Amino acid sequence: MKSGHRADRRCFKLQGVDAQEKEFELGEGSAVKVSVSLRAGNIRAVRERVGARGFSAYVDAAVERQIERDLLEEALQANQDASGPTPQALRDEAADLFREVKAAPEMREGARRAIVEFGHVGGRGS
Repeated sequence: MKSGHRADRRCFKLQGVDAQEKEFELGEGSAVKVSVSLRAGNIRAVRERVGARGFSAYVDAAVERQIERDLLEEALQANQDASGPTPQALRDEAADLFREVKAAPEMREGARRAIVEFGHVGGRGS
């Protein structure tokens, strides 16, 4: 299991300025300023998508999605450990369905509307 989360409750601990430990579910809690190092090309790409004011929200949403993917991968691995590998025919069927849904006109229209309304896809605003 990866460090940084507990599988039983999926809570994350944050030590505040007052040294009180609080637990928050993924995606909850107030914003806290931290310092991270990002590659210059990634910084440029984010700023081009959302501008300087939307940068933190974009990065926060990306981190949340990555944690969700990590948790999903862990759940899939646990399922595979318990049930054995997924048959290739089912994997192929799922991949085909994913491509079909992703290519659906309503998916493309939804992405276009998000870009027009929010200036990017997947963010939470400025």
